[in-house]
Amino acid sequence: MAFREDFDAPELNRAVWLPHYLPAWSSRDATCASYALTDSCLVLSVPIDHPGWLPDDHTPPLRVSAVQSGNWSGPAGSPYGQQRFEDGQRVCEEQSRFEGWLPSHGHVEIRCRMNLSPRSMGALWLAGFEDDPEQLRCGELCVMEIFGRSVQRSARGASCEVGIGIKAFRDPRLTQDFASPRLPIDVAEMHTYAVDWQVGEAVFSVDGTQVRRCADPPTYPMQLMVAVYDFPDWSVGDDSHLVPELIVDHIAG
Repeated sequence: MAFREDFDAPELNRAVWLPHYLPAWSSRDATCASYALTDSCLVLSVPIDHPGWLPDDHTPPLRVSAVQSGNWSGPAGSPYGQQRFEDGQRVCEEQSRFEGWLPSHGHVEIRCRMNLSPRSMGALWLAGFEDDPEQLRCGELCVMEIFGRSVQRSARGASCEVGIGIKAFRDPRLTQDFASPRLPIDVAEMHTYAVDWQVGEAVFSVDGTQVRRCADPPTYPMQLMVAVYDFPDWSVGDDSHLVPELIVDHIAG
C-alpha cells in the first residue's frame, strides 16, 4: 500500500499525525490527546482527569482524545476552520497549515480494538480538509463509529452497531447516506474497518466483508480523524472510573 502506519516507532510520527482534536475552536494546549505507543499500537484514552472539550460551548459535554492527519484554519476571530459544529462559530487560535496524509480517493483501513462503556465511543472518519471556504468541502466518510451503549454480549456471542457511510454536513453536493447496521463482532477484539472509494461510489467493509455501498462520495482532499470519546452526561451510575480506549494496530491506504 502507498501508506502504512504500524506505530512501531518510539514516538508518534508528527509528519503525519497531530495529537489534538480540532484545536482551532479552542487551543492546542486545551485539546492535547492522551496517548501512548505500546506493543506496536497507538493507544488513545480518556483518563478520568482528562479535560472537557469546549466545556462552555459544546452540547452534550464531551471529553476526547484524537489524532488527525491534517489541520488548518483562518485567523483568530474568523469563521474559517475545520468541522464547524454551529453557525457563527469563530476561530479561537489560528492554526498553521499541516498536511500529513490527505487522500482524496482509494483505500483507507484501520485495524483496532476498543474498550468502551455505555458512555463512550470510538471512531475513524475522513473529513474534508476545508482549506477553501468557498468550496464547502466539509463532507465526511465515516469508516466506523461505535458507541459503547450499542455493544451487546451474551452466551450466543457479541455484537454492536457500526456507524458507516457519508455525512453531508454543509456540502450541498453530497447526500446524507449513513446507517449503523448491527454486526456480530466483539469490539474488544481486533477488527479491520475499511473504505474503498472513487468518483461515483464508496464501498465500506469490516474484516474484508462488504457492509455498505454509498453513491457519490466526496473526492476532495480529506484528513483522517481517529478518536475516542467520553460523554459524562450518559453516565449510568458508578462508571466515572472507567477509561475508554481505542487501540490501533495499524492504519493503511
